[in-house]
Amino acid sequence: MTENVENLILEHLRGLRAGQASSVHEIRELQSRVSSLKAAVLGTKRDLVFTQEDVARQQVSIDTIKERLTRVERRLDLVDDAGG
Repeated sequence: MTENVENLILEHLRGLRAGQASSVHEIRELQSRVSSLKAAVLGTKRDLVFTQEDVARQQVSIDTIKERLTRVERRLDLVDDAGG
């Protein structure tokens, strides 16, 4: 009888170990997926920053062109000073 109880306990312990090993494997897989998602989010943020830099650079260029055009128009008397 004692031997049967010991075997039953060992069986349950083996089942628990197998379940734990499976859980550990799944957790590692989830950690890997989370790491991939983090990398993707960081890449997206980096792309957004680059896009914002491009927009700012283009706006500076547009502002410079507008200033130059305004000076040219004034020199050629193409605009009224009040309409500016």
